Amino acid sequence: MNAVEVAFFVLLLLAAAAELPRGDALWLELPSSGTKCVSEEIHNNVVVLGDYYIIGDEGHKVVPTISVKVTSPYGNSLHHQNNVTHGQFAFTSTESGSYLACFWMDGDLPVTKGATVGLDWKTGIFAKDWISVAKKEKIEGVNLELMKLEGIIQAIHENLSYLKDR
Repeated sequence: MNAVEVAFFVLLLLAAAAELPRGDALWLELPSSGTKCVSEEIHNNVVVLGDYYIIGDEGHKVVPTISVKVTSPYGNSLHHQNNVTHGQFAFTSTESGSYLACFWMDGDLPVTKGATVGLDWKTGIFAKDWISVAKKEKIEGVNLELMKLEGIIQAIHENLSYLKDR
């Protein structure tokens, strides 16, 4: 392979990596009553990590609490917490489909206005703790980046296989 072919191959990999699902952080404005849900289409056997937290607001005299429920495409409960200001969930998907995370205000506090919830949702290769891997394997720099690219290539291969089967 000459330098032009290598450059083209790297660009092709980067373009394909841009199409992979990645970790996304978002803010949800919860009303004082009602539920807000976020869903994501996830393949079978994918690692999912989520962090959620109440974003502070000077208007609240007390910090409001929320309830959270994460369910699989067939309605199986994967995570459920009540009366929390922050938390985490983690699971490996067992079925392909739309996974749902729902948030609502708890009724225990007299809150007349809603709250803002931050949600950091990561799936697949983006859920991997690369810092721990680097420390454990004693690798750094280019070697770590090559290891990440290898993971991205594997994820691309799995996505192509999934699409082909579909």
